[in-house]
Amino acid sequence: MATDYYELLGVSRTASAEELKRAYRRLARELHPDTNDDPTAEDRFKEVGLAYEVLSDPARRRRYDQLGPEGAARGTGGDPFAGFGRGAGGGFGDIFDTIFGGAGGGGPFGGGRGQSGPPRGADMEMSVQISFEEAVFGVAREVSLRAPVRCGTCEGSGAKPGTSPVTCSECDGAGQVQRVRQSILGQMVTAGPCPRCGGIGQTVPDPCQDCRGEGRRTEERSYTVDIPAGVDQGNTLRLSGRGAAGPRGGPNGDLYVHVGVRPSDRFTRDGLDLVHELHLPMTQAALGVHVPFETLDGEEDLVVPAGTQNGRVFRLRGRGVPRVDGRARGDLLVEVVVDTPADLDRDEEELLRRLAALRGEEVAPADTGLLSRIRSAFK
Repeated sequence: MATDYYELLGVSRTASAEELKRAYRRLARELHPDTNDDPTAEDRFKEVGLAYEVLSDPARRRRYDQLGPEGAARGTGGDPFAGFGRGAGGGFGDIFDTIFGGAGGGGPFGGGRGQSGPPRGADMEMSVQISFEEAVFGVAREVSLRAPVRCGTCEGSGAKPGTSPVTCSECDGAGQVQRVRQSILGQMVTAGPCPRCGGIGQTVPDPCQDCRGEGRRTEERSYTVDIPAGVDQGNTLRLSGRGAAGPRGGPNGDLYVHVGVRPSDRFTRDGLDLVHELHLPMTQAALGVHVPFETLDGEEDLVVPAGTQNGRVFRLRGRGVPRVDGRARGDLLVEVVVDTPADLDRDEEELLRRLAALRGEEVAPADTGLLSRIRSAFK
């Protein structure tokens, strides 16, 4: 179990409650056993949960900052220093020596080494635009970006070919240096990154000329992004290990691809369902019609029965958007919009008036005035 809860969550020791919450949510999504095939993910998921449980509680966080994981696990009552023993002549200085390793203790800094080694590379982001149909059915899209990649000349070590990095003489490879200061409570020991090696634990006496000892160079790289069927506007895909290479052989960060979807001129999306407005003239809605309707999967014969009213919805099952996990697919909803004819000529108007008379429906009288005759002359 990692003893540094802050490092486990990837935050500083001064992180706010909101920063802790964001870090925990991000790691919980990455490590949740239901979405991560790594056999170690479940254990790491539990570690992250415990770290957040402790640091999100102000009282337990204070005890953790003072005493480490063992102190955070204790209840609120009793002596917070119980178990550390006060010998003859012992005082608070001896207690802190025991906690922080001033006398060979096994605290988070005492007698041991902090984590060293090349740091992880930065995460990177980019956007990609796809068509509406590609979002429904999925697509493999080639993307390019400039990013730090491992130097091929030194294979990421940062050292000139034929040479190697050496252990840092200041921190002896620990990557951290300890500083001791006196306080009213005794000796206080703090640790921080080694200023000579930057926390890596090694230095490069003979740097590689191509990367100047960095172990990486910025180059244009292309990747194939497999965008799954069912993605929507604003979805983000994570490509593990496709971000920036870490310095001096450190692991790569991740690449986050934000998906933009161009709108369709025929369909709108409502969750997993597709919606289309089908405009029909009044005659077809009244008498019925067979309409050859083009779906995203091909043409289908849509039967519109006689007497179809405006707003009626026909459902074509399984012709919508697939779930990203592939376990279901939405429907295509065709909503009928009945168009009322306008700008009737004299014969069409007469037919409609005869129909209204046969059905006993009252309509406005015919416009036979001068203005009507003038309009007719210009048709």
